Amino acid sequence: MHTTTTTAALAEFCTAARQQPYVTVDTEFLRERTYYSKLCLVQLAMPGKDDSTAVLVDPLAGDLSLEPLYELFRDTNVVKVFHAARQDLEIFFVDAGVIPHPLFDTQVAAMVCGFGEQVGYEKLVRSIARQGLDKTSRFTDWSRRPLTAAQQKYALADVTHLRQIYEFLAKKLDKSGRSGWVEEEMAILEAPETYVVRPEEAWKRLKTRTTTPKFLAVVRELARFRETYAQDKDVPRNRVYKDDALLELASTKPQTPADLGGSRLLLREARRGEIAEGILAAVKTGLACPPDEMPRIDRSREKIQVNPALADLLRVLLKAKTEASGVASRLVAPSADLDALAAGLRDVPALQGWRNEVFGRDALRLCDGEIALTVKGTEVEIVEI
Repeated sequence: MHTTTTTAALAEFCTAARQQPYVTVDTEFLRERTYYSKLCLVQLAMPGKDDSTAVLVDPLAGDLSLEPLYELFRDTNVVKVFHAARQDLEIFFVDAGVIPHPLFDTQVAAMVCGFGEQVGYEKLVRSIARQGLDKTSRFTDWSRRPLTAAQQKYALADVTHLRQIYEFLAKKLDKSGRSGWVEEEMAILEAPETYVVRPEEAWKRLKTRTTTPKFLAVVRELARFRETYAQDKDVPRNRVYKDDALLELASTKPQTPADLGGSRLLLREARRGEIAEGILAAVKTGLACPPDEMPRIDRSREKIQVNPALADLLRVLLKAKTEASGVASRLVAPSADLDALAAGLRDVPALQGWRNEVFGRDALRLCDGEIALTVKGTEVEIVEI
């Protein structure tokens, strides 16, 4: 089992990988104590039947640069294969602004191929590779060195079995003519916008009962400061102050350091220094926000009049269509999209691309009264009207 700790060794592997049709990739990282994921290990494998064409890359080795890996990621002749790729891709984008292309995510492909909703890697290893996985190293602190033989074996299995899974799914997609479906989904993962976190939009993740614009203006500024501070200091946002403390501050609107002392939920470290100054400045800015610049909750979807009977019929149609096509229903249309269709809205993903082919076209026909549904035995069938 080989661990690469030098740039030269990584470059040698990547040069060889660039002669192959694909390379499988996985990472191990920590994020409990930082805002950005701390990359601790990269696993790579070229096509092959054993571990001889796979390698562990140690980014914590002091003299190792990942630039040869990024050159491989930029090579459009080599497919980069991941499973549940989003967090891995975020690491590379934050570190170097690089997003591997072309990309293949086996979790998405498995959902298209009928393996269920957000299928896990372990399930695919069992059902496709007919192998089991040793789970004992699952909760490893990957920043500690040296790694044990068991840890290295566990990490390497994340890319060696992935080769067989990729080849199986790619063949199945080609046979079914659905490769383009997965490519549509990869466009989202390959878009830089997917990994950009804007502090001014951080407030939208918060759930609050009070939705008056003036209150939300303070929430926005407190969330903006917390996100900016967490990014600059590379600490988890909840280490700055937690969501419940943020909402408490938006309600009490502290004006002075003494006011911060009255907070029940604010961490002691946040009642002084930079964080305390940032809180008071954020509250002041939020209170001074002009009315026309105050944030507002988009309630347009809440006001739509959903036809409940039609929504139920759409759910039956979705289940019938996805079972017939072997695609995970959640990937095609979430419940909120079905309600939107039943309310007359048409700007939903289910009416676009491959989703329209699987479900959207017939969904519209159902909404327009052009088809009906009937049951024959255990099957739901479409009846032309």
